[in-house]
Amino acid sequence: MIWTVYLSGEIHTNWREQIQEGAEAANLPVEFLAPVTDHDASDAAGDVLGKPDVPFWRDHQSSKVNSIRTKTMIEQCDLAVIRFGDKYKQWNAAFDAGYCAALGTPYITLHSEDIVHPLKEVDAAAMAWAQTPDQVVEVLKYVITAR
Repeated sequence: MIWTVYLSGEIHTNWREQIQEGAEAANLPVEFLAPVTDHDASDAAGDVLGKPDVPFWRDHQSSKVNSIRTKTMIEQCDLAVIRFGDKYKQWNAAFDAGYCAALGTPYITLHSEDIVHPLKEVDAAAMAWAQTPDQVVEVLKYVITAR
């Protein structure tokens, strides 16, 4: 079986690459999916439909276009990893975690200890909380290989 893992959240560090490289090094049968991680491209996702003059409507339009990808990938994944960074409030990542919880899709949260309190509800529904990409890889190894 090939596992499909959706990598959601923070886009400013290379945590995705670390998990992908770790899974590859462990020879895990995993396919990774991710949202658009180019911030400018994501913000402009709906501009092809006409660029609204009011920033709210531009964000609204682009959010809907981006959600086509996000919803589809979350619905198709076997497991999600939801990363919260320290620098920005990732409301979109919290939304993805909630969507996973609503669908019954297992997810792992990945964040530092200093934001445990604001993420207590998100972590409560998670199957695991990791603090490093290496820990995520170790969980994947166990879940996939039972070792």
